[in-house]
Amino acid sequence: MSTKPVVLFLCIHNSGRSLAAKVLLDHHAHGAVEVRSAGSEPANQLSPSVVAILTERGLDTSTDFPKALTDDDAQAADVVVTMGCGDTCPFYPGKRYIDWDLPDPAGLPVEEVRSIVDDIDRRVQSLLAQLVLANT
Repeated sequence: MSTKPVVLFLCIHNSGRSLAAKVLLDHHAHGAVEVRSAGSEPANQLSPSVVAILTERGLDTSTDFPKALTDDDAQAADVVVTMGCGDTCPFYPGKRYIDWDLPDPAGLPVEEVRSIVDDIDRRVQSLLAQLVLANT
């Protein structure tokens, strides 16, 4: 990759897992990666537990909201990371796909969601390291 890589995180509702991944990758990448997130069936609001955990870590979600997947987002992506959306997330030929099998944090209390966000954070940092190596 010779330009800044674009990563698209997809889950069904774009309110928990993909939100956390987007915010965490954006934080860790310091502008080296363009980060997007979307859902196949966006929720009405962000997961309160995920927002609380990200806020605890000093990360801002105030401008985030559940977004529907657009063809433009998918076409711009170099890497598409799916999170539990199965057949509801469309496939775009020519894209690198990674599937992260993660529990859905919807409706779970903060204590149970914390380990999910920790897992996402580890995966995001690993993905970032791969992208940085590929882009050098």
